[in-house]
Amino acid sequence: MTTDATGTGDPGRTLALLWRRAVAAPAAGRGRRRGPRQGRTVDEIVDAAIALADAAGLDAVTMRAVAQALGIAPMSLYTYLPGKGELLDLMLDTVYARMPRPDRSGRSWRARAAAVAADNRTLYAAHPWAAAVTTGRPPLGPGLMAKYDYELRAFDDTGLDDVRRDAALTYLLDFVRAAARTAGETRAVRRDSARSEQEWWAANGPLLARVLDEREYPLAVRVGAAAGAAQGAAYDPDRAYEFGLARVLDGLAALIEKT
Repeated sequence: MTTDATGTGDPGRTLALLWRRAVAAPAAGRGRRRGPRQGRTVDEIVDAAIALADAAGLDAVTMRAVAQALGIAPMSLYTYLPGKGELLDLMLDTVYARMPRPDRSGRSWRARAAAVAADNRTLYAAHPWAAAVTTGRPPLGPGLMAKYDYELRAFDDTGLDDVRRDAALTYLLDFVRAAARTAGETRAVRRDSARSEQEWWAANGPLLARVLDEREYPLAVRVGAAAGAAQGAAYDPDRAYEFGLARVLDGLAALIEKT
């Protein structure tokens, strides 16, 4: 099973494209690509790829599919960028750049951090594919840099040093990303299933009751029944997010109080 990841393209070409800098032409006779005069822009290509990913996931984003969406020949797309590796970095950096960044300087650090979490949750709801991308080697473009600089400010006046401020933000964003991935998977199962949650439990509940020994699994039976009744399902993404975010902020508060 392959995983889409940023930072897999040619570093020089990727940075040049991210920052929209001119890429030096190759030496004569080495790797020079001939083709029709470009009639599209990199921004148009990235927007088309994002639209494909939003509609059908990253598997739908191929160089051929993007070219078809733009009405150009597939091979001509390579006159704009080398391949999907560079394109993925551009896609992610673009959605980062478009995130809102209101002034929250008058709010408490906890309120600012919760708002940063909400911003990222909104991003992943609009672009579910973004939560699935591995970003250990992040797209080092203006969108990411603006996002990082802005979100670090959530921890102003906390007393955290630079290393811990970075770690606190990473901790917060890792939670949001994990929650978004699980929520997305849950929505996909519900969307693709022929049964609603209630119908699924109506079919499986009686069968489970026949084989589940309450004496052997007393906590599982009791707690599972209570949670299921409260949530209306075995898992509720909204409840899980709200509970988890509060615990993340509690943990950061404990760290900040020791600073």
